[in-house]
Amino acid sequence: MPDDNDDNQELISGGHLVAKALKAEGVEVVYTLCGGHIIDIYDGCVDEGIEVVDVRHEQVAAHAADGYARITGKPGCAVVTAGPGTTDAVTGVANAFRAESPLLLIGGQGAHTQHKMGSLQDLPHVDMMTPITKFAATVPDTARAADMVSMAFRECYHGAPGPSFLEIPRDVLDAKVPAGRARVPAAGRYRASTRSAGDPEAVEKLADLLVHAEKPAILLGSQVWTTRATDAAIELVRTLNVPAYMNGAGRGTLAPGDPHHFQLSRRYAFANADLIVIVGTPFDFRMGYGKRLSPDATVVQIDLDYRTVGKNRDIDLGIVGDAGLVLSSVTQAASGRLNGGSAGRKAWLDELRAAEQTAVEKRLPQLRSDAAPIHPYRLVSEINDFLTEDSIYIGDGGDIVTFSGQVVQPKSPGHWMDPGPLGTLGVGVPFVLAAKQARPDKEVVALFGDGAFSLTGWDFETLVRYRLPFVGIVGNNSSMNQIRYGQKAKYGEARERVGNTLGDVHYDKFAQMLGGYGEEVRDPADIAPALRRARESGLPSLINVWVDPDAYAPGTMNQTMYK
Repeated sequence: MPDDNDDNQELISGGHLVAKALKAEGVEVVYTLCGGHIIDIYDGCVDEGIEVVDVRHEQVAAHAADGYARITGKPGCAVVTAGPGTTDAVTGVANAFRAESPLLLIGGQGAHTQHKMGSLQDLPHVDMMTPITKFAATVPDTARAADMVSMAFRECYHGAPGPSFLEIPRDVLDAKVPAGRARVPAAGRYRASTRSAGDPEAVEKLADLLVHAEKPAILLGSQVWTTRATDAAIELVRTLNVPAYMNGAGRGTLAPGDPHHFQLSRRYAFANADLIVIVGTPFDFRMGYGKRLSPDATVVQIDLDYRTVGKNRDIDLGIVGDAGLVLSSVTQAASGRLNGGSAGRKAWLDELRAAEQTAVEKRLPQLRSDAAPIHPYRLVSEINDFLTEDSIYIGDGGDIVTFSGQVVQPKSPGHWMDPGPLGTLGVGVPFVLAAKQARPDKEVVALFGDGAFSLTGWDFETLVRYRLPFVGIVGNNSSMNQIRYGQKAKYGEARERVGNTLGDVHYDKFAQMLGGYGEEVRDPADIAPALRRARESGLPSLINVWVDPDAYAPGTMNQTMYK
């Protein structure tokens, strides 16, 4: 019922209530493509000091919100209009869902008064979003707008993080209600801590396993960065002398050259270790669904999500909890016992280091190749040498990024970004947008496949418009090579080029046209100077590097989908 004092209260609109809730959550920027259903949110954001960044495609808005969450540790937010605005954002939400990235997508909707009447851009958004979000709902009343935004954010952090979706009908958003009727949750006062240290008994058991293992190995996955567990992970591997492998956003936890940093010997380690600890990585296709781990090894899995532990493969011990708290507890429990088992592991680390060196020497001729067209290994090797401790590296592509995954080593935690397990092409430009806005002090270096860049490349103009410099490289082979290889293997050379061949596009000229820096490279000796000139330009840049179309990454050639 209306409050007796309603007539004396200040009125506030749904859009302004949404903005207040975003402000309470700590949101500093929303990514959007304008639409008539959602403009009252913009008006609220102006009043709350939240930056409104307009992009050229809603997929970019959703990917940028995802990227912002990964970089900052705070939830991202994208606001899109109804119908095609929301459906355009589906890919970005789905990517965040598989990558465990917390964001809120707000979509417009036709007015309640026009429900089921065929209003402009009316679609069943909630039904569409429910399978790819942790929470999806309609805001039913203006007074509930802020409360439901806070509810959606809370659900983003239930278990492993992920995206939420809210649709807000136009009349709900635009209507005004007395301020006293609306609940606006106070900042920091409507969410409980989600940090769990795991079952103490299981932690003690893992400590005992690590102390007594002769050949342990640990994989530090994306949740190590999600939970900001870098220091805890480093302390464990150094205290207990455990070789560490990193994947996803976990890359960079240990710097290249660290005695416990390993990269190229992972398959060897997992085949020969007696104890394997998997932290924050599911047994999905990247892990061969768990089949790449030695059947004789003791396997331990640590994850934020109970449903992930033991999925696809039996394990010996599972711990549900925050990676940082769990690893710190394990280190504390193991310290002082038999030197944490570390004394006898020198031979094991030496064995793995030898396997690493063998792998490097095997591809050394390609890493230093002077051939033209340029071998992709030479390109990614030059990029790796170019990175500094302050370079955030973004990979957006298929075959070319598969090459880079074996060579490029970020030098600091949180400095590697890729789409994640959905394998979405087109994340590069929006991730650059988010990374450079969130961390303007950092250099951003992005490697694109020419096919991947094409999907969202027009938002290069957004980077120019917002004056966000970055060093972009297009590995250009005029092909979707990761698919082309499989077609050739399955159907033969006569049909290898069906549906996967692109035009010879001069992306350097595209960058110049939009007001950025562009340069073409055909000689491998010119890669490093071109990268330096891009850095010095102070502009968004694209270095168009023509790479050998007949060179395939080992990961591409080992794809199981074609076998």
